Amino acid sequence: MKKTVQKLFLGKSSNGVQAEYNPIQKRIQNIQSIWDNDHEDDNGIEKIFRLLLSSSQLLFPGIYIKYFSRKKGIEYQDLAIDIYILIKVAFPITILIYQWYTIDWVVIVMTYLFLETIFYIPTLIFASDLFSRPRSYRRSMILLFFNYTEIFLSYAVFYSLGDFLNRKFTHWFDAIYFSIITSTSVGFGDFYPTTFIGKLLVSTQSLLFLFFIIIFLNFFSTKVKPKGYFDIDNKN
Repeated sequence: MKKTVQKLFLGKSSNGVQAEYNPIQKRIQNIQSIWDNDHEDDNGIEKIFRLLLSSSQLLFPGIYIKYFSRKKGIEYQDLAIDIYILIKVAFPITILIYQWYTIDWVVIVMTYLFLETIFYIPTLIFASDLFSRPRSYRRSMILLFFNYTEIFLSYAVFYSLGDFLNRKFTHWFDAIYFSIITSTSVGFGDFYPTTFIGKLLVSTQSLLFLFFIIIFLNFFSTKVKPKGYFDIDNKN
């Protein structure tokens, strides 16, 4: 049973082999590399943007979870990040169900984790000069899906913080429903923003949807190599 669980969650054992880099040290080296123009001859707004993205990761828990979990092995590092992301997805749902959005510090913590997700994906694309490609782009695509799920669930909490829409939510799932409809730009008209804050939330969520679908999802999907049924080189 133990071996079955290990095989399911850890995959092929690396026999305790650590990740080939120290995440914190590598991030600091990456910031220095951007500053010194080692890989890109950028300046001005582009350089400032890349420095801010790369530096932002030192402000959030994800990189420190990688740092401590890598000591046990690469597969444990991946598992720790998987669990962390799932917790981040479950957190806003829990807030909505139990109406914890009335507690200020809970909303602050959720917003803090939300910002980590917002900054992480563009950092991978625009500001990771020294980082090698992941072991699996398929895993990156799956995690990207959960990242975006966390974003629209967090927006559902934001919509529940006040009277930003034409009418109040009568059930906790109404906020999630409106957030999903907003993110897909469908808009059935049963809920719509009537205040400045409501319109601002809807506008930023719609922009994030475009960024994720057009830029981020497209970027990662082009990296996935098909195997098996979809492998064009498969002759059988």
